[in-house]
Amino acid sequence: MSNRDITKAAALIRDLQHGEMSDFSDLPFPSIVYGFTGVGPLSITRPGTAFGFVWKGTVTIEVDGESRTIGPLRYFALPARQSMRITGDAAGFLVHRIDYFGLPMIGGPVEERGRLKYIDGCSDSLIISPPLKGDPCFNLLHFPAGIDQTRHTHPSIRAGLIHKGKGVCHTADTTEDLLPGKMFILYPDAIHAFSTMGTDGMWLTVFHPETDFGPTHEEHPMLNRTIVDGVSAKHIDAIRTKDIA
Repeated sequence: MSNRDITKAAALIRDLQHGEMSDFSDLPFPSIVYGFTGVGPLSITRPGTAFGFVWKGTVTIEVDGESRTIGPLRYFALPARQSMRITGDAAGFLVHRIDYFGLPMIGGPVEERGRLKYIDGCSDSLIISPPLKGDPCFNLLHFPAGIDQTRHTHPSIRAGLIHKGKGVCHTADTTEDLLPGKMFILYPDAIHAFSTMGTDGMWLTVFHPETDFGPTHEEHPMLNRTIVDGVSAKHIDAIRTKDIA
């Protein structure tokens, strides 16, 4: 579905489907949301990076002729210059960030709790960090039982999968169930809040197409902790690399 077919400030809650689920290619930070459910191959031919999560089963992803096998509860970021093909008896999702080339990464399984404090008792882990400030990221988000989140918005799209537990999503107009296998797809500035149901809490993975966080050429650990006569190299312009070949 094109973003032209949904209203601004929409929050879409859908069952995980095979193939394209939402097209945001004409927005800033162009991205397309896909699901995979093991019913057949999924092919992507536009250059970019796929950020995704395998919920169940095992998936094989062929990127520019090289194959990688990824098991359940694992996450990935895989850049492709030419093509990507997803096969296997697996269920999960990915977001293809068009014309962005991230660092290739496969990680997991995801942990039971986030490493960072979030809002309203929730925690999150930045499981795929931006290599440079402004780049996309991928996150694990954990909601303990008894959470009623503060209503809020995000400045860019969000797309994620509930993989454990249950809850509800409150939007400006509706309340919809969040269960394992449900995708949530948020348009920029969509008003929403998640609440948990039952005693188990809720776990999800979510893609952000941009950030205001991350290393810069002027501020990063390798540079900052290189010391010359007691002074960090970030303060010594004469020795700083001026360009990357």
